[in-house]
Amino acid sequence: MTKEKTKKKINYVPYLMLLPWMIGFVIFKVYPIVVSFFYSLQEYPILGDPEFIGLENYIEIFTKDEIFRTSLVATLKYVLIGTPVVVIVAFFVAFILNFKLKGVNFFRTAYYIPSILGGNVAVSILWTMLFDVNGPINTVLSVFTNGEVAINWTKDANFAIFTLIILKAWQFGSTMLIFLSALQGVSKSLYEAASLDGASKIRQLFSITVPIITPVILFNAINVLVKAFQEFNSAYLITKGGPNKTTYFLNLYIYEEAFQKGNYGYASALTWVLLAIIGIFTIIIFKTSDNYVYYND
Repeated sequence: MTKEKTKKKINYVPYLMLLPWMIGFVIFKVYPIVVSFFYSLQEYPILGDPEFIGLENYIEIFTKDEIFRTSLVATLKYVLIGTPVVVIVAFFVAFILNFKLKGVNFFRTAYYIPSILGGNVAVSILWTMLFDVNGPINTVLSVFTNGEVAINWTKDANFAIFTLIILKAWQFGSTMLIFLSALQGVSKSLYEAASLDGASKIRQLFSITVPIITPVILFNAINVLVKAFQEFNSAYLITKGGPNKTTYFLNLYIYEEAFQKGNYGYASALTWVLLAIIGIFTIIIFKTSDNYVYYND
């Protein structure tokens, strides 16, 4: 008897199709990450040769750098206030748009457009005009206060960060669409059964809708939180990190250290500290999620 050896032909086409992405991933993702950690252990000025200094950059960040502490406070304030605001606003709008309303598709598109615009120059100019001391926001507020409101929102240390949070909340489109998709996946029979039992719409919202989509709420909350930690455009274009560094976020500090002062090693160390902070917050959310997230299984 002769045994016929059959060789499986390997189809290399899928691998060839993936090759450009894999090359790009290694060059633009993996390589910068590895190199940035290597730079964080060095004193690397824009002019001159790098010098290995071990953990000195990290020690200086946590023991001597007052600017880091100021920017960390500003970043945490933005994240801890902005993240719940964005999630709540996006959920509320998605809940409204989930009803069968006339022209609802138009409103879904309209509410998504701001998230496409992002924090570009045009949006920053618009926001500066809206919150100017003589802008429309103060004009509207003066109607309700029976007088002239003269708050210079973007240049007042008490209000500047809230103008950026409002901008973040205005750009809720992507988060809203994810919520909308989750809401449309909730079985209508559950609402019908609840209605027969006499449950009001509010009771159905908090007893049926919210528990069922808690995994999606968790997903959106983490996404918004990570993006909030990485905020740069609004602080750079609208407030320039001021006034009095109340909007001087960590990303803005990293940018100035790297590209204005040329301290690449110190900027890399700040980047890794920011990564660690994001990781800590994400781990805490995941570890505590069993108390408020419900899965079907």
